Amino acid sequence: MFKYIAKRIGQSALILLLGSLLLYVLVINAGDPLEDLRESNDPNRENLIRQRSANMGLDLPWYVRYLTWLRGVGGCFVGRCDLGTSRDGQAVTGLVAQAAGATLRLVIIATIAAIVIGITLGIVSAVRQYSAFDYGVTLMAFVFFSLPVFWFAVLLKHYAAIQFNDWLPNGRISLPTILITAGILGLILAAALGGSWRRRLVTFAVMFVSVTGILFYMDQVEWLRRPAVGLPVYILAVIGLGILVIVMTSGFQNPRVRNAVGATALIAIIGYAVVRPTLMTERTDPETFSTANWILFGCLFAAVLLAILAGQLLGGFSRRQATSASVTTALFASVLAFTDLMLSHWSGYLAVMPRPIPTIAAETPNFYSTYWNHMIDTATHLILPTVALTAISIAAYTRYTRASMLDVLNQDYIRTARSKGIAERKVITRHALRNSLIPIATIVAFDFAGLIGGAVITETVFGWQGMGDLFRVGLNNVDPAPVMGFFLVTATAAVLMNLLADLVYAILDPRITG
Repeated sequence: MFKYIAKRIGQSALILLLGSLLLYVLVINAGDPLEDLRESNDPNRENLIRQRSANMGLDLPWYVRYLTWLRGVGGCFVGRCDLGTSRDGQAVTGLVAQAAGATLRLVIIATIAAIVIGITLGIVSAVRQYSAFDYGVTLMAFVFFSLPVFWFAVLLKHYAAIQFNDWLPNGRISLPTILITAGILGLILAAALGGSWRRRLVTFAVMFVSVTGILFYMDQVEWLRRPAVGLPVYILAVIGLGILVIVMTSGFQNPRVRNAVGATALIAIIGYAVVRPTLMTERTDPETFSTANWILFGCLFAAVLLAILAGQLLGGFSRRQATSASVTTALFASVLAFTDLMLSHWSGYLAVMPRPIPTIAAETPNFYSTYWNHMIDTATHLILPTVALTAISIAAYTRYTRASMLDVLNQDYIRTARSKGIAERKVITRHALRNSLIPIATIVAFDFAGLIGGAVITETVFGWQGMGDLFRVGLNNVDPAPVMGFFLVTATAAVLMNLLADLVYAILDPRITG
């Protein structure tokens, strides 16, 4: 395996070198970087031309400038990264770091959400092939796949931001809205679970009554303005999560997995009860914000570590399955805890930001407030672009997963497993799902690497200064340094994700040994 990885890295390095050379030559021949100054009537024009020429090194041959850039990239391996300067004299290393940070915040959340939702819908569609649910998911997948991103983004800005902000201060959820929403969700769940008509009617009735009650309660207590959250709600959510993880993995028949997940859930509840008062503290000094971030990351690390220990110590011969189930429980419990902390400060955030859903930029400029208000501000700026990217990506993941799952479900070993009396849940989750994920690994790798390059249209519509914006501005200015910085990040990400996909193959398919 080491020899294989070394060979792939060597090949990738050669490809990156040739690609960077080609891109540099294309960019410097895309136009005149001094065109705007040559046409300017500014009396200081000659000084501005000399200054820009010095910043871009235009007095040097192109190959000398390229080798200088390449030497600066080599310095990244020893901690002295120098990607040159833009035509305005700004250090490109700082520009790339800022743009990559903004894009990664957007891409990671959008990719994870698209993978989880898309794969889940694809699996259920394959299991319920030719059902009403399958037809509905297929229709929506094609609709979202065909949507122009800029048009969908504009719709989100109008309906999910502007109109929602107008409605929020005095908004009420009307009874027709409650009944229609409950009815739609009830139909979707009944179609997804399937079964006899009696089972579907019971599922629909339970879902309809539950959603109606929840929405009516939210309307009466004005939950969207003052969320009723806290430790009791968190405890109920973690218990429900643990039950769901057990049902989806081993079932309650395996006491080892059940005990490991139960222990993890109990540790999560006790741990959160202990640290919640500390995390709820309102920090107003920006210098202490990094300390709060480290506390959150430390809690996440401790949760995963304790989940691994619980799975290893209580898993027995099901140690591997117990560990994966425990880690899943710990991760989702951590997400629930973070959500509870955010919602607990939501009403305070509305007091200083009455229109909470923004339509532009990655954060509110000149916003000075508490730590959690800053965290909520960052999260709300992520909502619209994340939804835009996620909705488009879900369509592809759903179709690929459905096709892959159907191909696996028709294999002989699946029919053999069913003929032996193995529960359908185990056939789907333990035998079919793992093998159907093998081709999906390639799609995930390329999709993530592509999104790191910056969703140029999405970033433009929402005013994000990410990697896509860096590339667009650099290319329009005929400025090779920002464009090459963009290439360095995106091409390296593509190579690494490709290599990671190959490693995932070896994990998912034991027949692959390298």
